[in-house]
Amino acid sequence: MIRVVLPQHLRTLAKVDGEVELEVAGPVTQRAVLDALEAKYPVLGGTIRDHATQQRRAFIRFFACEEDLSHEPPDALLPESVAQGAEPFLIIAAIAGG
Repeated sequence: MIRVVLPQHLRTLAKVDGEVELEVAGPVTQRAVLDALEAKYPVLGGTIRDHATQQRRAFIRFFACEEDLSHEPPDALLPESVAQGAEPFLIIAAIAGG
């Protein structure tokens, strides 16, 4: 079971509280986790990554095990502790301002 923490606005959109738990078949990668998340919560499609390009949205960041994974390739394996469910995969909404 993969644990995913969503930012508040995406939790509201998906109508969930707290962490989301997902079954991911095969290697645990960003792409696999996001595919499983969008399959379970179709309303999130296009909110985290672009529909056409599948690229991460500009103001969304990915973290796991205190590391910024936002610029890692989508098919790179996530840390083993995330794959085992010991640590969550965090999807963070970045804040910009001036």
